Amino acid sequence: MRFRACIALLLYVSACATSAPSPEEPVDGGPRYANLQRAAALPWTDGGRCAVREASEPWPVLAERCYQALDHDRIEFHDITGRCAVASAGAAAMGLGVCVLAAPEIVVGAVVVAGVVVVGFAIKEALEAYEKRGRPQVRPPTQPVPETRPVPEVKPVPVTKPVPVTKPAPQETSPKKRPKPEPKGPDFFPPLDPPEVTERDRNRCEPVPVPYHRGGNKLHNKCADRIPNNSFPGGDVFVNGKNFDALQLATRTLWEVKTDNFDTYTDDLQGIVVESQVEKLRYERTLALACRFNFRVGVRSPAHKVALELADPELKGLIEVMEWC
Repeated sequence: MRFRACIALLLYVSACATSAPSPEEPVDGGPRYANLQRAAALPWTDGGRCAVREASEPWPVLAERCYQALDHDRIEFHDITGRCAVASAGAAAMGLGVCVLAAPEIVVGAVVVAGVVVVGFAIKEALEAYEKRGRPQVRPPTQPVPETRPVPEVKPVPVTKPVPVTKPAPQETSPKKRPKPEPKGPDFFPPLDPPEVTERDRNRCEPVPVPYHRGGNKLHNKCADRIPNNSFPGGDVFVNGKNFDALQLATRTLWEVKTDNFDTYTDDLQGIVVESQVEKLRYERTLALACRFNFRVGVRSPAHKVALELADPELKGLIEVMEWC
């Protein structure tokens, strides 16, 4: 009840913090569009599908419902204003991150994201849909311009095209045809090569040690480094496009570590956590099996282990309570 009261308070503050647009200013898509723009700056494990689904709700509601869909390995929350420090016990149980994320205004330094954020595909599609709706309104004034374009079409006068014909002639006389790289003018093509290389990189199965852990969570990193027979403690292992928390080369086993204080969560939050993690673990297990690696998951609570196995029976036997953590 206290948590619901806290969310209600945040909703009220959010309503007060947003001012109504003046009649002279165009409305830019309303709260849903604003929520999508705010969510686009965050890293999501589900491509932003939860954020798109809840975008019509006030931001604090979206933040609560989609909190577990965030990539927690890359994001940190800081209570800059001190508002969350005096929040109710219910909000504290949900975690400091939910309280900070649900704030109606964006405070510099409150949410810190590691690395470059790639907009989730679902959020990107939703924002593009808004942009497309706006374009037809701009086209009408530009439509009369194309009517005058037939005039330049009279450019069949470029019968002077013998000019380009003469250009190859001097090139033939000069055996040094090296200047041809210049006519390849689309110097924009070279930048396309790196993405092709990275795509191949992402599909490779050879394990590549990464000399650091993503996210900067000290407890998470300690638990991953202490996995028995961890071949690369102190960092992640990149396999098949994914940074895994640890690798046991002797048994070809890739590990993912979950350090939630699961037993302290409310029933509702436990359900949200399990639903989000099961979807992510299924995907990670598929990547590991595709490269003929075994897959294991480490958790800190027997209750967390049981909940994940009940949500997906295929995870039975793959989850272990980390006694070393």
